[in-house]
Amino acid sequence: QRVIAGAITPSGWSNACLCGQHSQDGAGSEHGFKAIGGWKFGNTIDGCQAEYVLVPDAMVNLAPVPEGLSDEQVLMCPDIMSTGFSGAENGKVRIGDTVAVFAQGPIGLCATAGARLSGASLIIGVDMLPGRLEMARKLGADQVVDASQGDVVEQIMQLTGGRGVDVAIEALGTQKTFEAALRVLRPGGTLSSLGVYSSDLTIPLDAFAAGLGDHRIVTALCPGGKERMRRLMSVIASGRVDLGAMVTHRYKLDDIEAAYDLFSHQRDGVLKVAITP
Repeated sequence: QRVIAGAITPSGWSNACLCGQHSQDGAGSEHGFKAIGGWKFGNTIDGCQAEYVLVPDAMVNLAPVPEGLSDEQVLMCPDIMSTGFSGAENGKVRIGDTVAVFAQGPIGLCATAGARLSGASLIIGVDMLPGRLEMARKLGADQVVDASQGDVVEQIMQLTGGRGVDVAIEALGTQKTFEAALRVLRPGGTLSSLGVYSSDLTIPLDAFAAGLGDHRIVTALCPGGKERMRRLMSVIASGRVDLGAMVTHRYKLDDIEAAYDLFSHQRDGVLKVAITP
């Protein structure tokens, strides 16, 4: 039987899981919560780039792949798609919203697709690479902003008539993109952060309206669990989104070092690499 498991594998029974915070799973801890505790593969246990894998709490995390969907069609569900979609979900994108998505790498592209599925009427994709901006248009961006061509904040404010966006999704994890996302928010808007930050963040006083602007900042770690996987595969099966074009290269497991070299150096327009046995 073909199955997938999310990159995040919650226990299903911890306090965190029982109140809906599956990624912050604290199974076995005194109070049942642990920041990023659901992230086990490649973090607290070995990853999945192997011939055989033992999935923690398999009854909670293994989801059968429906007939009619190929391995490659569901490849993004466990991590990239789940994370990107959560940017729109946590931002509570509503019908008619204006959304800016900062960085159109694989996660940002999925955030763009998620914003479209959530009903946003104007989606602005931001990146510096022409190929990624083109892909953003295919996945739902109405407008794209080349970050190498002028001030991003000014361009987005012009596109919104000075109003700003309802939701800004940050999908890179840098001070520059975080601050830009904050600056383009309308009063009462939401900054939905997907980036993994490697240094302290600073919140500019003016962009934050001295804490009086009713802004919301929310963060996320890829949602996991079998019901999440079922829902994502259902979206793929419906044909409402096609992420196949994001798989730009394919390698065998024996050649995985070459795949990592390609990806780490971002050669040949790589977005995501599919590894097969």
